[in-house]
This record gives sequence, C-alpha cells and structure tokens, in this order.
Amino acid sequence: MLIRLLPPRALAAAFLGALLLALPACNEKTLLNPVPRTSLQGSLLFNTPDRVLGQVNGLYAGLKNGSYYGGRYLMLSDIRGEEFINRLQNVFTGYDAWNHTINSGSNDALTTWSTAYAAINSANLVVDGLAANPTVVPAATAAQYTGEAKLVRALSYFALVTFYGQPYVKDGGASLAVPLRLSGEISTANNDLARSTVAAVYVQILKDLNEAEAALPLTYATALLNTTRAHRNTAIALKTRVYLSMGRYADVVTEARKIVSAAAPFRAPTGVAHQLQANINTIFSTDYTTTESILSMPMTTLDNVSGQNSLGYEYTFNQEYNLNPTGILGNATWRPADLRRTMLRTAGTTVYLTKYRTANPYLDYVPVVRYAEVLLNYAEALARQSSPDMATATALLTAVRQRSDATYAFPAAAVGTAGALTSTIWVERRIELLGEGFRSNDLLRNLLPIPAKGTAPAISPSQPEYIFPIPNAEISSNKLL
Repeated sequence: MLIRLLPPRALAAAFLGALLLALPACNEKTLLNPVPRTSLQGSLLFNTPDRVLGQVNGLYAGLKNGSYYGGRYLMLSDIRGEEFINRLQNVFTGYDAWNHTINSGSNDALTTWSTAYAAINSANLVVDGLAANPTVVPAATAAQYTGEAKLVRALSYFALVTFYGQPYVKDGGASLAVPLRLSGEISTANNDLARSTVAAVYVQILKDLNEAEAALPLTYATALLNTTRAHRNTAIALKTRVYLSMGRYADVVTEARKIVSAAAPFRAPTGVAHQLQANINTIFSTDYTTTESILSMPMTTLDNVSGQNSLGYEYTFNQEYNLNPTGILGNATWRPADLRRTMLRTAGTTVYLTKYRTANPYLDYVPVVRYAEVLLNYAEALARQSSPDMATATALLTAVRQRSDATYAFPAAAVGTAGALTSTIWVERRIELLGEGFRSNDLLRNLLPIPAKGTAPAISPSQPEYIFPIPNAEISSNKLL
C-alpha cells in the first residue's frame, strides 16, 4: 500500500537524491515500475523516529480538516440549535442542517462522517504501526504516541455518535449508532461492517480516553504544544464532556476533581496549570495558547482553514448567519456590560458573532476544549447528581460569569434549587460557549426539542430529523449497514 506522507515538493527532492545515489543500480524493472515520488511504501512509514512522529502529527492535521474540527463540524453543531439565523440559504454553508432538511444525499450528512472516519483510520494506522514496529522509538514514546492516537479516535467517535446516534439517555444507549472501526484499513476489503450500539461506542470512547490518560505526558515543553497536542489533562477534560453526555454525573465529578481545585480560584493542581484567563478576549484574540485552552486547532499564514469552512468566514466576514434576537442574544441575564458582548458586532438591528475575527488569512485558533467548559460540566454534574453540591456548583458557575461580568450576582431564585441551578448553568453554557460547537448536543443530551428559529421548524426528539442521517456514500459501500 502506498500512503501519502509529505508534500509533493519535499518528497520529490528526497526521491531525486535517492535516485541519483542509486542510479548505477537501476534496471529495466525499476524504470518501468517506479515508486511514485509523492508516496512512501507503507512499510517505511514507521522505520525511523522522524517518520513515526510525522504520522502522529498527521493525526492532528486530520482533526484540523476544514470540514471537521477546523471549522464546519463546530458550525453544524451550533446552527442546528436556536442561536443563529441563516441569511443566504446557501446549501454549501449549512443551510440544510440549519433548516432540518438534510438527507442522506446532502453534503452536510457526509462531511462529518467522512472526515471523522478518516481521522479514525489515521489513528488506527498509528496504533497498528507502533505495535508492529516496537523498537523504532523508545517504549515510553511509543506509549505516548499511542495515547495521542487513542484520544483522537475517542474525540472522533464522540463527534460521530452525537451526530448520527440517538442520545445515550434516551434508552441507555440501546439504539444503533455507527460502525466501530478499530483497525487501520489500507484497502476497501473491510468496508462491510455493521453498526454498533450507542452504548458500545461510548464504551470504546471511554476505554480510549482512560488508556490515553495513563499514557500521555503531564505537560510539554512549550505553551504551544500544551495547546495543540494531547496531554493527560486533555483526556480528563474530554471525559467530563463524555460522561455529561451520558448523564453519568458522579463520573463527571470524579474526573473534574482531578483537574479543578476544591475552591476558587479554580485551577488544575497537576499537569498543565489550567485556569480561566482574566479576560475572555485574551483567548480569542491576544494569546491562543493560554492555560485556559486545553486543546485547540492552530492556524498559521501557511496552514489555515479558509473559505466556506472557516468559522471567521461563516460568522464574521461573509455573514452567513446572524444571531437570533430571540435566542440567547435576547436573554436578559446577559447584560450589556458583559465582556462576552464585545465579541458581537451590530449592523443596524442585526447582530453578528465576531469571536473569530481575523481574516485573509483566517488565523483564529479553533477551540476544541476550554477550561471554562470543564468548570461548567463540573457545575452541572454537581447540581444533577443524587446529592447535589449546590454551593460548589454555584461557585463554579459564578467564576465563569464574573470573569466577564464582575458585578453580576445570580438571584436566589436562579440558584436556590437543583432544577433552577441546572437551568441557569444551561443558560451560561449558551453564552460562554456560543459558536464553539456545543448547542446541538446540549439539546440532544437532555432530550430537549430543537427550538424553531426564523423559517426553520422545531424538531422533537421523536422526529427522524433529530439526528443526522447516515450518508449515501456509506450506505452504498457498506452492505452490513
């Protein structure tokens, strides 16, 4: 199998040098059947430490795909909810998903499926390649790389199961979800694979994250690497998200306590010293690599997501979507003094999200996991567990709110009962995580209807439009589906 490894120019230079050195040994067979200059034999991909590292770096490149965590996946996750109004009815920028008219033939049904499975296959190939070549890198390094691959695989299966599977809380995960592919594929021989249940997918996600936690480093040498590569706290933070989606609140609390101190100011006691930044604008415009950013997709002038997949293009510059006046924008508790309102722009009576504000090229890092989310996951779990810890939950919620609105005090009615506190935390999530890809799953994991907005109808949990359809490309190629 020939697998693309490097850009064509780099490989062309490498192969030209090799060809000149080996020229006297050339024969008719090699001249008639040359190895393509832009490919390397699969057996060579794990034969040096640099090539192994290249495969690991490729894992993050797969996540950063513009149709995936580089942009579109987060956009699709948000626009299905009620916070945004579509302006241009462009099917290439999510109109079908926003309007709930997506079908198996729609582009939006395919993008997350194909990019997630591509990332999963890259992760599987790394796991398999390291196991098959155990002496190329030190054992501790191999364990770390395997942990990174498993975290990428877990994150990708979470994206799939929450898009294409029924919510776990609906029936304890008994519904069918997506095929679980756990071995690297280098041909189409194993395309046929039946769907696993939602529960089975979650079991695998948690298995991968637990094993990643044990294998990943506590920290890296630089803030950039701590933001853009998985470390131990990344796996723990993701587990709070996964357990919250499953309704396993005691487990959310167990994981959160590993990386959140017992009292304010809340920070991670070990590993990367995660904590909220004093000003939320810092993490979206000044410094993308602060300790609040647990995992982000980096952008550079030579390597960024542009065009219709870019969040900056969608929300800020081409203005495909404006904020819904009757969504969270109109919530009275989101006061004008709140710094998070500085990431909005008003044109006439229309308001746009400007959280992603750098254009041509689009250089805003895309957040995948932030410490603010972990605090809100923890707060909600404390409020919803069998014996609610109202005081700590309220303190966590207050820390997130007062970071941006320092004088705000939650009224007693908003935090006085477990139910009221939970609802207040949901409102805070809608403000804090706006445009970061959370709204759709926050509705689904709580079996709430997707509210109507603009011309788009409401969707109830019993309707087929509640989740994404499996794309035709998979249906046509997988006979066991």
